Amino acid sequence: MPRKPATGRHRITRRTKLATLGLGLALAACALVVATTTGGTGTAGASEVDKSFFVDITKVPKGTNVNQALQRQGARGTFTVDCGRNENQHFNPDNFIAQPGVRNGAEHLHDYVGNLSTNADSTNESLAKAGTTCKNGDKSTYFWPVVRIDTEEDEENPPAKDVSADRERAKQEEAGTQVDCPDVASKLADVPDPAAAEVERNLDLLDNQVEEANTRIAGGDLKSEQDVRNAVLNPLGDKRKATIDRIAIAIGRTGAKPEDLGGLASCVLKKNGQGGLDNGGGNSNGKPAELPGVNEDNEIGNNEGEIQRVERADLTFTSGGARRVVAMPQFLRILYGDAKQTTNGPANVRPSWTCSGFEDRLTDKYPICPEGSKVKRIHSFPNCWDGKNIDSANHRTHIVFADQQGRCPQGFKNVPQLRITLTYDIPRDVQVNGQYKVDAFEQENHNPRSDHDDFANVMGQRLMNQVVRCINSGKRCSQ
Repeated sequence: MPRKPATGRHRITRRTKLATLGLGLALAACALVVATTTGGTGTAGASEVDKSFFVDITKVPKGTNVNQALQRQGARGTFTVDCGRNENQHFNPDNFIAQPGVRNGAEHLHDYVGNLSTNADSTNESLAKAGTTCKNGDKSTYFWPVVRIDTEEDEENPPAKDVSADRERAKQEEAGTQVDCPDVASKLADVPDPAAAEVERNLDLLDNQVEEANTRIAGGDLKSEQDVRNAVLNPLGDKRKATIDRIAIAIGRTGAKPEDLGGLASCVLKKNGQGGLDNGGGNSNGKPAELPGVNEDNEIGNNEGEIQRVERADLTFTSGGARRVVAMPQFLRILYGDAKQTTNGPANVRPSWTCSGFEDRLTDKYPICPEGSKVKRIHSFPNCWDGKNIDSANHRTHIVFADQQGRCPQGFKNVPQLRITLTYDIPRDVQVNGQYKVDAFEQENHNPRSDHDDFANVMGQRLMNQVVRCINSGKRCSQ
């Protein structure tokens, strides 16, 4: 939102800020305290941005947004989900994908939409049980580093919010025995339109069967693992087999009947988040580090300034240039960009910055927009899945980008490409003066090349199947 006028208070010196932060760290030794802001405001800091990081967007060549060109040559359908713009002020410096269980693992603040529970201790189970800001019930989590305005103003802020109770609840939700079943929707390469409604009903039923099985286990009257197998796991396999058979028959009436679904009926048990199916490194359970790092103004390390709430957050799934896409599996994790590009090199860096009206060009610098144009970040995620793993050791090799023709490497499958577009109302004088910046690790010095984004798919199979149908049919769906 636009910068507010000065309140008349004196600017806090760097030394005073460091002392205040040190006191905040001492007080937060036993619990993480994360502040919220009202209307997107925080306090300004003294960590200036290198002016060479800024560029006049009119001087960036046209046609540098390669994803626009890919979208024009692939399936034209899109699926847009409305998850708001973080009106509930869900912030924290965690990243459960890259550093699960580590508080302040990101060392910079993330903006969240979608899943309401996301923090360092999030697991598949806790995410699936949580609420969401998405209007269609999508429980996926979408998060990116905040953008701040860094001037010499200092403003009042509301009290901090203690989220330690959220962490404890997530741990409790994770504990215990649960079933872990193969994803079916991602194995359905092509669902004919006449069969879509019946397939979606049965995918819904598969989700309900798993939920009922977990509820039965949580009742606590089954005293041994063998009791759980006899009373829950084996009957669940029979139910799933019948449901999967109905899916295959429905598809076979008007298309090629899938013949390789039989192995998807059997489920396994997962205890305390461990074991379960081999999914390539879903979630580990690292011990939380006691390093909150966030002061009462939502400032962390050298990430100081007034937090800018996005004016719009557009979440759209596209073909990414593919002629057809298949469903991505539930709990698939995807990273965009590289938060540590100075250490890791340029391989994963993507130009993300532009201005409204100039979306045909992207730059790896902070844009200075013409009068009336808004600062934008466009993040188009990798879209070629290896067909097996929801994660990988480096969080990247299980899902990669398609080539310039929209094709995937051999053995990989085109899944819907998530495109997150973030729009900010940053005053033009702030742009010209180089006074806005993205939160980052300290070694990045707010380099715009370190811009990044994270996504974990928690859609139910029926909703994901709708995404696929809209894209492949050329429809523009919005929920």
